[in-house]
Amino acid sequence: MICGVDEAGKGAVLGPLVVAGVCCGSEEECRRLGARDSKELTPSRRRELSRKIERQFRHAVISIEPAEIDAAMERSTLNDLLASAHAEIVRRLKPDVVYLDSCDVDAARFGGHVKGLLGFECSIHSLHGADRRHPVVGAASIIAKVRRDLAMEELCRVHGELGSGYPSDRITRKFLERYIAEHGAPPPYARKRWRTIARMMGEREQRRFPGA
Repeated sequence: MICGVDEAGKGAVLGPLVVAGVCCGSEEECRRLGARDSKELTPSRRRELSRKIERQFRHAVISIEPAEIDAAMERSTLNDLLASAHAEIVRRLKPDVVYLDSCDVDAARFGGHVKGLLGFECSIHSLHGADRRHPVVGAASIIAKVRRDLAMEELCRVHGELGSGYPSDRITRKFLERYIAEHGAPPPYARKRWRTIARMMGEREQRRFPGA
């Protein structure tokens, strides 16, 4: 069995980090379905494909909430957390061959890290851009992206427009600035250890105590 693993939301400041894996007998099965890098698909097409992939293939999903990310980063790094999540996905699916979309600038190091956490033997291939090169990783990227989008939509339904949740999004930044100004702290669904939050909290303190 071949497995692909990918994540969505690594760089986001709001909402969960989602890691997904898909297992199939051959990558041609995923290719015929139309699976490819989720970023190349429209939201409606991603959702359509996600439903088909989940019906047709074994899969596993882990959603890591901001509080868990903050707690993990007090002990280690985001890449360590991602390696652990990737390894857990692989343990659940028990494939023979795994393709990972590397979360580390050193793809081989990330693959070695995941392999060391597995507890059983399988062939690990850690690559940059694996979601573009391997349809099974593209399938995983689709599920991860759709699950994260659904989580963000639910947050928006409850709390108002939050944007994409990424620091580069003007709507997200404006929301955080307003929330911090009103509450004196970031919302519980924000990653408090992110530089974006630290900067905004620092700016708030400077406005409160301009001479300090």
